[in-house]
Amino acid sequence: MGWRHPQISMEEVVNLIKGFVDILILLSGYQSSGRIAHWDSHNVKKAFQWGLFFEQVFGSFSSDDYANSVEKLDAVLSEMTSAASFPKGLAHLSSATLAKARRFVLEHLIHTLPLRDVHLRALLTATVEMGDGFTRYVVQELLRRWSTVSFITSVEAGLDVLSQSVRHSSWSEFDDNLLKEQLKHENAPEISCGSLFRIVEWLLGSMTWNSWKSKNLSYFLDKRTIRLVSGASMIFSAPKIQWVQIFERLNLNISAGSSDDGLCETIELLLLGCITSRWTSLIEHLMSISHDYKNILEQYNEVCNLLHGRSTDLKSKQEATCTKGSDILEYLSGFLGNQMHQLWKVFPVLAAVAIPSWSPLFRLYLSEIQIQFQGDFSTMRCCNCANDKKEHNDCELAERIWCLYIFHVNGSHVA
Repeated sequence: MGWRHPQISMEEVVNLIKGFVDILILLSGYQSSGRIAHWDSHNVKKAFQWGLFFEQVFGSFSSDDYANSVEKLDAVLSEMTSAASFPKGLAHLSSATLAKARRFVLEHLIHTLPLRDVHLRALLTATVEMGDGFTRYVVQELLRRWSTVSFITSVEAGLDVLSQSVRHSSWSEFDDNLLKEQLKHENAPEISCGSLFRIVEWLLGSMTWNSWKSKNLSYFLDKRTIRLVSGASMIFSAPKIQWVQIFERLNLNISAGSSDDGLCETIELLLLGCITSRWTSLIEHLMSISHDYKNILEQYNEVCNLLHGRSTDLKSKQEATCTKGSDILEYLSGFLGNQMHQLWKVFPVLAAVAIPSWSPLFRLYLSEIQIQFQGDFSTMRCCNCANDKKEHNDCELAERIWCLYIFHVNGSHVA
């Protein structure tokens, strides 16, 4: 049996649901143009009235006589929500959620929309003016949101302490005991009568190694980075057609404002999108590494060998191109165009972990490193070592080589 309802056709219901979806998108805080949507108590009440309407419609479907009608409608809704252009945050829309549509509205008002004072005031005013038993549920949801925010604030405070501790950890203050501990390390040189210079060289290298480790780990643990990772995870969980539209709008805003900072942050967001699924393992690897005796030249040579090793393996490249990361990297390549120097404005560790060795971007990035390492002319000079006729030991270029080395050579399982 098909649709059977004495007062409304299925086509009318579906069209009304599409209008309701537009309302829910606005409830998420933004218009289709990307601008912020402003809500007052009148608009909040209208949204709740939409929800109440659907509760009444689907409440009349409660008997078994309408089971086939509900099943047919859910099939239509499933086809609608599975479309690539449909907002993924509403993908669970069904007759069951529409039967509790006011709660669905409230979820978007409280848990999706940034709850600024003006929005909270509008929500509370609309709730009081409408009255009924729904008021208690609104208060419960607000308390749940408050509890969640309090927990997140506590976690952020703890993260700040950890990040500050890592950022300010220093090897400039060490004593004999620390020196002895370092020399006990399995990679430390053996002490002998003629090895003093080698020991000093190893210790200086160890200090530089740990300084870079602390600096790049602090970037991973920074509250701003964590928020960008969270945003990237949400953006790239959507189909490609949707997240491309988001970045196209960002590009228009950046072009209109001619903001170099906005451009850099967009590049950073795209790179972070490539590593969200590996976030924890990358941090664990960075924390676990310890200094070995290879100097920067040796690290540089091993990184360069990647271009003649697994990076040219056709099978691994074909497997890699099936991942979502390859879509992001392809978009980033087009986004950068002839502005490859913008990659040098992101943190060394981010460029290292987000660009895999099979990617054409990796070849371009490493080619620029090779040019600078050899002292050839480059418009993206990041140190003066070549001009000063010094070796690259503790400069930015050396740090970028080190980041590539510890992840692509020593940490190929997470790179």
